[in-house]
Amino acid sequence: MIRKVLTEFSYVPAKLDRGYVNKTLYINVSDYKISEKPVTEMVKEKFIGGRGFGLWYLWNAVTPETKWDDSENEIIVSPGPVGGITQYPGAGKSLVVSLSPTTGTVVDSNVGGHFGPLLKFSGWDALEVQGKSEQDVVIFIDGNAGLVRIESLPELANDSHLLVEQLTDYYACNEEDKRSISIISAGSAADHTLIGMLNFSFYDSRRKAIRLKQAGRGGIGSVLRNKHIKAIVVKFAGVKGNLNNPADFNKIAKTGIKLHKEIKNGDDKQCQMRVRGTTYLVKIMNDYDLLPTYNFKYGSHSDGEKITAPHWVERFDLGKADGCWYGCTLSCCKVVGDFVLKTGPYQGQRVIMDAPEYETIAGVGSNCGIFDIDYIMECNFYCDTYGVDTISFGTLTAFLMECYENGILDQEKTGGLELKFGNGVAVLELLHQMSRGEGFGKIAGLGIRKCKEYFVKEYHADIDFLNDIGMEAKGMEYAEYVSKESLVQQGGFGLANKGPQHDEAWLIFMDMVNNQLPTFEDKAEALHYFPMFRTWLGLVGLCKLPWNDIVPEDNNRTAEPNKIPEHVQNYVDLFNAMTGRNIDIDEMLRQSERVYNFQRVFNLKMGFGTREHDSIPYRSVGPVTVEEYQSRQDRYDNQLVELLAYNPEGKSTADKLQVLRNYREGQYQKLIDAVYQRRGWTEQGIPKIETLQALGIDLPEVIAVVKKHLA
Repeated sequence: MIRKVLTEFSYVPAKLDRGYVNKTLYINVSDYKISEKPVTEMVKEKFIGGRGFGLWYLWNAVTPETKWDDSENEIIVSPGPVGGITQYPGAGKSLVVSLSPTTGTVVDSNVGGHFGPLLKFSGWDALEVQGKSEQDVVIFIDGNAGLVRIESLPELANDSHLLVEQLTDYYACNEEDKRSISIISAGSAADHTLIGMLNFSFYDSRRKAIRLKQAGRGGIGSVLRNKHIKAIVVKFAGVKGNLNNPADFNKIAKTGIKLHKEIKNGDDKQCQMRVRGTTYLVKIMNDYDLLPTYNFKYGSHSDGEKITAPHWVERFDLGKADGCWYGCTLSCCKVVGDFVLKTGPYQGQRVIMDAPEYETIAGVGSNCGIFDIDYIMECNFYCDTYGVDTISFGTLTAFLMECYENGILDQEKTGGLELKFGNGVAVLELLHQMSRGEGFGKIAGLGIRKCKEYFVKEYHADIDFLNDIGMEAKGMEYAEYVSKESLVQQGGFGLANKGPQHDEAWLIFMDMVNNQLPTFEDKAEALHYFPMFRTWLGLVGLCKLPWNDIVPEDNNRTAEPNKIPEHVQNYVDLFNAMTGRNIDIDEMLRQSERVYNFQRVFNLKMGFGTREHDSIPYRSVGPVTVEEYQSRQDRYDNQLVELLAYNPEGKSTADKLQVLRNYREGQYQKLIDAVYQRRGWTEQGIPKIETLQALGIDLPEVIAVVKKHLA
């Protein structure tokens, strides 16, 4: 392969000390500058690692005027101090932070795989990439040799499944050495859309195949390609379980063994994650009227059974290790071993791929009215290799389909695509157009918020209707849960710092399935505690699934079973054993609350982050159309009687829709008031100075931003 080395940087790889290397790597692809930066005690104390490090370094890199495609925007990758251990399940997470093309403000996305741990073992707590190259480049980090290079490799493919194969073969010395390599890449659609995502590769030695995990949300893949970065490669050979050099290795091992036993004894009786992965959620969501169908109009469908777990399990290549990092016995990421593509540039080829997760199944499947697992797998494969976020693509496409069915779009406007619900052929062609950067795919690739603006300007569409049915908030497309009957999940989506992604406040299961949040006060408190707790996992490099997808047998007998207290204590123990510190659960939450409030202020710095930015589309709160209301008329009529003492008899559906809407929108505003108060924010959603002081995040530059909004 033709290669030109553009610059080279040598360093002495440092050993880790209690989870930290105490150095970060800075690379600017505009002038090919490479340098190292020390990690100060202040940064470790206040930002911990992972998402916290990413937010801090980005804060210092950008100004309020910086846009996502400006050269000063950065992509930061950091695994956190606990990340990389092999004793506890789910410890391979990387957190990625950047300015988002779709929201205009800071976004974080988490991803499994090997990159974060290998980066850390190579001598870096975080990687900062800034600038914009004039040509496509590859960044190569060799953690054993102590070498960083920026290279030009012009013969590389665009799409990830080919690109990572080429680069793994190129940088590996032999078959065994492929395990030492992990690659970040995007794909051809990330060149032409704003919903591009990042693939993180790892080599599956048992299947002798490269697999891809995704940092999906917020369009960071589009940022990577806008910088003309083809790939970032890290190579480190010699992974062992003690490389983090923890303060108390035995404590980590003991905590890990406890959870491994729990998974072994409990998983078959609980989620069966080891066999079904997250596909088990499809049936539950469909049964509880929470599975999005037809652009979130409804929560269930008679064909929902066709995409439930048993049909997926038949296609999974089971019996081999399915964890995305060493030591994860929960093993949620499943593989389809032999799939023949039916469309697109790779039609007829046999591929191995990571199977669709619940979010993808619901997004490109049921939400688009398509209940065909072969179509869903095809769509999943092409989204991944093209570098498109499956959640944004599914929610966006469902919105376009409803626009089509309401006459806002037609075949003339879509260039011949018949975007009716259920038309998988049209959906795949839309995706291929995004890859080629042509036709209606180029317009759709702007995301829902910008599509709404385009449709109003070009097609004179009704903006109020589009705002009601366009399932986005803050510019990010919704994750795949129908929240109409779950006030707390409405808040979980609307109040999330980055937009409606479920990783910050996935409360719908405990609210609608387990009925653990019955009162208004329970819901408001949950919207304080759980976003803080879940944020913490992203500070240290841990996956959220081992927290609540397996629970101790006696969990229901604890005082707060929804928090799974034993697992929370596990995390405190892991952190203390790694760092040598002595925090308790309260301090753990303060660590998280500190970073969470900092991110809120970061949004303020970028011109967002006040109450109006926490508004949500009415489709996520209640029925928008007459047909939606009438589909669940008994439920809604009963609510009018029981909650409002309103007699629906003899009233038109339009009248009842409006009365229900007034009530539900009022409830959402009351919830915002309660959550803001609980979080120590003003009525406009601005963190109070005394809140920031109490948390110890009252840095002068932070206070300066807040004071502008309090004046």
